[in-house]
Amino acid sequence: MTDARLRRGRGSLGVSFFVQGVTFALLVTRIPGIQDRYGISDALLPAFLAAVPILAGVASVVTEKVVARVGAAVVLRWAQPVVLLALLGVGAGTELWEVAVALGLFGFAVGALDASMNMLGVNLQRAYGRSIMLGFHASYSLGGIVGASLAWVGAHWHLSLFVSYLPVVAVLLPAAFVGSRWYGAGEQRAVRGVVGESGDGRGSGVAFALLLPLCLVMTFAYIGDSTVSNWSAKYLQDVLGGSEELATVPYNAYMVTTLLGRAVGDLGVRKLGAAVVVRCGAVLAALGFAVVAVAPGAWAGIAGFTVLGFGLSVIVPQTFAAAGRLAFERHGPGASDAAVARLNAFNYVGFLIGSPLVGALGDAWSYRGAMLVPMVLVLVTVVYATSFGSREARYGGGHERPRTVDVG
Repeated sequence: MTDARLRRGRGSLGVSFFVQGVTFALLVTRIPGIQDRYGISDALLPAFLAAVPILAGVASVVTEKVVARVGAAVVLRWAQPVVLLALLGVGAGTELWEVAVALGLFGFAVGALDASMNMLGVNLQRAYGRSIMLGFHASYSLGGIVGASLAWVGAHWHLSLFVSYLPVVAVLLPAAFVGSRWYGAGEQRAVRGVVGESGDGRGSGVAFALLLPLCLVMTFAYIGDSTVSNWSAKYLQDVLGGSEELATVPYNAYMVTTLLGRAVGDLGVRKLGAAVVVRCGAVLAALGFAVVAVAPGAWAGIAGFTVLGFGLSVIVPQTFAAAGRLAFERHGPGASDAAVARLNAFNYVGFLIGSPLVGALGDAWSYRGAMLVPMVLVLVTVVYATSFGSREARYGGGHERPRTVDVG
């Protein structure tokens, strides 16, 4: 039989992931425009950019406590509008302190949003009884492509930041808020089912040692991701001799293959299990970095970044799912939310480490050699693949349910 309420919950959460993808892409792809609007110097820019993930990491940890009191659905319902309004604030100000406040608010709200979105995704996956987590992250990737395209339109037509952001926020904010009424569907269904299975349903504390392998995997995956987003254009142009126009291709190719990998990844998890899919993704990502490091020319480098997208695309969603499953099996549903919040902080750790690490190694050694570091780090994920469960743990919560209760 089907459950219309869960279907609506899944659809509304997918919209939330999409909206966040659009929003984040609109911010990061217009950083040069933000810098010009507020007169932010090159020396000061890294401090502004670092503040966003640092505040997001703090907010992710705080969200663990808030969710225990009000639920992840409530946090997400209010965090997403704040993120959208903060984006509008970035485009509306004229003074340096105004953009500092807007970016600070954006970073803090993003941490709460990312944590609560993934909590609800893990809970919905458990309620469905099959892998759907990659589909949510595919929505995020699609949103990122749409947001980057909208940012290109704004830059191409020399639109101000506020004019570029206003119509997007005007459309997405009410859509996200209306959809938020169904966020709690999977959260409530998951808790009811889990309490019966665990005996007491308590959400006791999660030992950090339990999550440490997954925290490392999350950090390494985002070091790889930030390497692509921050250095692919420079690498193709300065190291591989590509034109300025061609230098825009690697990141676009990476985004497209990330979307494709996530779109089909849930099927792979259902058929093969999460551990196998993560191992294959890590090997593919390492192969992509190796190709980039030894590429004789621009097109070979683009091929490497393309393979990278397929490889990295599956790791982060399955890491969230595994953290929720492990914590739930040990401590109950409340601990699942806590584990996701703590794990989410490490995506910002990887983001903070990745770009400066590759830049420092590139300047001190060579950029080809620097590409080998994320290659080795992401390959370490293969060692920790057992943390993603046995072959029977195909959706991150024990075993798949019969098709008779498949809800979509």
